[in-house]
Amino acid sequence: MTFPDKRRALITGASSGIGKETALAFAKAGIDVALVSRSLDKLTEVAEQARKMGVDARTYVVDLAIVGQVKDQMTRLIEDFGRVDVLVNNAGMGYTGMLRETPLTDWQQVMDLNLTSAFQCIQAVLPGMRDRQRGLIINVASNAGQQAFPGWGAYSVSKAGMIALSRCLAVEERGNGVRVATLCPGAVNTPLWDTETVEADFDRTGMLTPEAVAQSILQTVLLPEQAVVEALTLMPSAGAL
Repeated sequence: MTFPDKRRALITGASSGIGKETALAFAKAGIDVALVSRSLDKLTEVAEQARKMGVDARTYVVDLAIVGQVKDQMTRLIEDFGRVDVLVNNAGMGYTGMLRETPLTDWQQVMDLNLTSAFQCIQAVLPGMRDRQRGLIINVASNAGQQAFPGWGAYSVSKAGMIALSRCLAVEERGNGVRVATLCPGAVNTPLWDTETVEADFDRTGMLTPEAVAQSILQTVLLPEQAVVEALTLMPSAGAL
């Protein structure tokens, strides 16, 4: 069923983890989704699941790490997908290493993907949101952006930057009908822990599930437009690891 005011969302990092579960939660709520990731095969699987729930789900392969191309690629995506009412900046990478030993190239890689790519996605969606005088941008940061953990320096700085980006964007755009929300989850059991750039041995059974984080994102979207969750810290009920 198509609603006259049906919302349309763009989700980055949508092929797995929080992004995938957010896409499926949105679809279940009747929100059309544009899914962005580097993996077409995984995106296609998510899109097929979403379409079974009766929404428009489209896939877009974009390497957000190549930040110089992100804004143009996102602008073309929006031209194809149409209106974007909700942007979920979720794509990112984990990285562990002491600051004194972090190579500049690694530092720049983390900042590019975790922070600068989100900035470029924001610049792509803002013109349309400002024209319509409505829109919601949700930036997925991390509790690591609020609290220091040894060995997570570059990651923490990138997520602290995301929090600051959200705050500045909120005060600049609230007069244009654009709301900005920041989500800071604690440890979430996602494929991030299995990547080559992360060396950590935690008990993942006590972590948040991607589904729990996705539900928090959905509830933020479902709020009346007169309200916004400016910042939400979501932690495992058992406490920090």
